[in-house]
Amino acid sequence: MYINFTDLNKLCPKDSYPLPKMDKLMGATAGHAPLSFKDAFLKYHQIPLCPEDQEKAAFLIDQGIHYYKVMPFGLKNAMATYQRLVNKVSEPLIEHTMEVYVNDIKSMCDAEHGQDLRKTFEIL
Repeated sequence: MYINFTDLNKLCPKDSYPLPKMDKLMGATAGHAPLSFKDAFLKYHQIPLCPEDQEKAAFLIDQGIHYYKVMPFGLKNAMATYQRLVNKVSEPLIEHTMEVYVNDIKSMCDAEHGQDLRKTFEIL
């Protein structure tokens, strides 16, 4: 199924929350022997839409109108919203034992890798 959010995206102001710089993320992981990678794709779909905004992302099928209750892909500010959320909840670990780029999470540590992973999963 494809839903075209072009018209809705034109009406929305751009959220300029910055994505992390890839070269900085790559440099931060250099030299760490154990690295663990987590694709948090499904977490992306757990950010609720405000009830008053659900109608704006509605779509029509043969059985009627349906409303997204969670943030769908394709919205202009979805990546910025998700990055802001993941940075906020992961703040204690970012740049220490975790790096996050949208839904890709890298955990790194040399000696205490198991404990650091446990902290990462507790946050998620």
